[in-house]
Amino acid sequence: MNFKVFLAIAGVLVSTCFTAYSQEQKNVSAPNENFMHPDSSIAVPVDFDNSLDNLLYSWVVKYADASNCDTGEIPTNLTDSIYKLRLSKMPCIMEMPYNNTVRTFIELYTVRKRKQMEFMMGMSEYYFPLFEEVLNSNNLPLELKYLPIIESALNTTVVSRMGAAGLWQFMVGTGKMYGLEVNSLIDERLDPIKATNAAARFLKDLYSIYGDWHLVIAAYNCGPGNVNKAIRRAGGKRDYWAIYPYLPAETRGYVPIFIAANYAMHYAAQHNICKAIVKMPKMTDTIMVNQRIHFEQISKVMNMPVEEIRLLNPQYRKDIIPGNIKPYTLCLPIRYAIHFIDKYNDIVSFKADSLINTRRSEIEIVQAIPSSSPGGSGKVMYHTIKKGQTLSSIAVRYGVSVTKLKNWNNLRSSKIQPGKRLKILKK
Repeated sequence: MNFKVFLAIAGVLVSTCFTAYSQEQKNVSAPNENFMHPDSSIAVPVDFDNSLDNLLYSWVVKYADASNCDTGEIPTNLTDSIYKLRLSKMPCIMEMPYNNTVRTFIELYTVRKRKQMEFMMGMSEYYFPLFEEVLNSNNLPLELKYLPIIESALNTTVVSRMGAAGLWQFMVGTGKMYGLEVNSLIDERLDPIKATNAAARFLKDLYSIYGDWHLVIAAYNCGPGNVNKAIRRAGGKRDYWAIYPYLPAETRGYVPIFIAANYAMHYAAQHNICKAIVKMPKMTDTIMVNQRIHFEQISKVMNMPVEEIRLLNPQYRKDIIPGNIKPYTLCLPIRYAIHFIDKYNDIVSFKADSLINTRRSEIEIVQAIPSSSPGGSGKVMYHTIKKGQTLSSIAVRYGVSVTKLKNWNNLRSSKIQPGKRLKILKK
């Protein structure tokens, strides 16, 4: 394709399809101080190290069992030739080349962050089948399933300092462009299924521009705009390693980290890293909910940890499923799904007034009652109308006129109903 034509197409797609600016802002921040690459020209993507460390404090890890992972010494004397050979034997469509930068990040995963690797491998048994199904249905390389390892460390609720959120770290603008709902109650960037489908479409659109998976990954990190600038500065070359010097510093590290993540997950056993046993259900079911329900209602009636409900349904920001607006999904372990249906009425009614029916739908504006005499003040009383009473009999009882009773209560006629209350002003 002619390069000028390519740039024109890319410019149109970027401006109309991608909200490129918002996605570029995902990683525009101060350098990561936790891990510095030996090459000062390479910066680690923002929040990369923090996401790995925050994983250790998640509810999943809190109840995980890694006692079976004491598997021996940490291999630290591997030669470059071993790394090259192993990378060459990985069943990938995408290129997995080797260099010193790739080696540095492989050792980050397999030595410094091996404990996190154990937990991510355990969590991958839940998330990877979903990723693989979506990627496969979109005819995308299955090795892209390792992008969330870099972006979020498989933490669905992680939010970066720049506001990117979820497994795939979407900015709000880009998420909405790909159909993800974001409001005070819902953030579908955190929904594993919907966010994965959105990410697949985003990656597919990027590939239609660049035709090179390394450039796609670079654009996913820093935005198409920055990649296009690097291509121009490299004289129109569309190869990641050719435009490498012209990319933002942290994007120079992003593809090497991606290669390292693929390697580390594929060859974990050779580095004596095993899967931790994490508290994530192997089988789940999805139920459509068409009423407003609070997680506490589900938790208490079904005797299910509310943390587990949040884990499987992270898109509900306030623990509320607003099914009264439109049907929304609820993901539950398969053993709880049938129980939920059986107990549905009990769940909906449990503490409904304190948990769900807390917002007033209609407000009566209180009007001031005029004083019975200029400059004076009166005492407000209330009379409950009884059967058989008339406005006249009530006026006589309290020594006031029917006209005043009507004015005080905004009545247009003398018809009154038993059980209603009337305001009465007495001196």
